[in-house]
Amino acid sequence: MYGSKAWTPAVSPKGVASPKARSEASLLAQRRRHMHPSFLHMGPAALCITCLLLVGFMAVLYLSQVGQVVAANHQLQDIRNEQAALERQNQDLVDILTREQSPAYIAEQAQKMGLGPIDPKKLWVVQVSHLQEMSQGMDLPCPLWGFNHNYPVGGC
Repeated sequence: MYGSKAWTPAVSPKGVASPKARSEASLLAQRRRHMHPSFLHMGPAALCITCLLLVGFMAVLYLSQVGQVVAANHQLQDIRNEQAALERQNQDLVDILTREQSPAYIAEQAQKMGLGPIDPKKLWVVQVSHLQEMSQGMDLPCPLWGFNHNYPVGGC
């Protein structure tokens, strides 16, 4: 029922460790070895090559980021230039609108078309007597259709 291993102590009476104790000690040593970074166990040439590769990789990443920043800066500059051009165009249009809405400009354009101010003495006023308001739904001539149609006032 009991094997010989069950009765064997971990340390023999002479001070020599049993195979079980040695395997536990070697397992702990292996665990400690795995905790150390692997680059400490490299030779100087391998460590130098690894460092150069890492520095090269970091340089490529840096140059990539710089390229992206330069491209973004160029786009930002283009957008700012476009904004400035649109602001100038907007100001030009506001100036044109202000000038064309001025009374002096309107009078000048009317005079160019042959219109001019009317002398109040030559002004004719037509008075219509017996004027009545039209009610909705009356038969009215429609200028678009050319015949009488019952449509509401204001549209046909």
